[in-house]
Amino acid sequence: MGAALNRYRVIAWIVGVVLIMLVVVGMPMKYGFDNAVVVETIGPSHGFLYMVYLAAAFDLSRRADWSLKRMLAVMLAGTVPFVSFWAERRVSQWVHQTQPQQTPEPVAG
Repeated sequence: MGAALNRYRVIAWIVGVVLIMLVVVGMPMKYGFDNAVVVETIGPSHGFLYMVYLAAAFDLSRRADWSLKRMLAVMLAGTVPFVSFWAERRVSQWVHQTQPQQTPEPVAG
């Protein structure tokens, strides 16, 4: 499950950064300065990356055996600026809490 968590964490950060760029930079430029270049370039990228985020969240949720409600909440976290960062931390905590603690093997000497 560690690889699925790592995939989710990476894409959550990427989606979060791209969404912030879109909302904080792109939208003011489009509606305040009539310049849609940022929205036209970052918007489609965010759409594609959000689909990757959904796939990673789904994969992790199935491996961690989450409820449908938790899975949907994590998936929706990628649609609100800054929430994907918070969700990534919570998801990491949830996964680490449910994984059994591994004890080191004794070294034969």
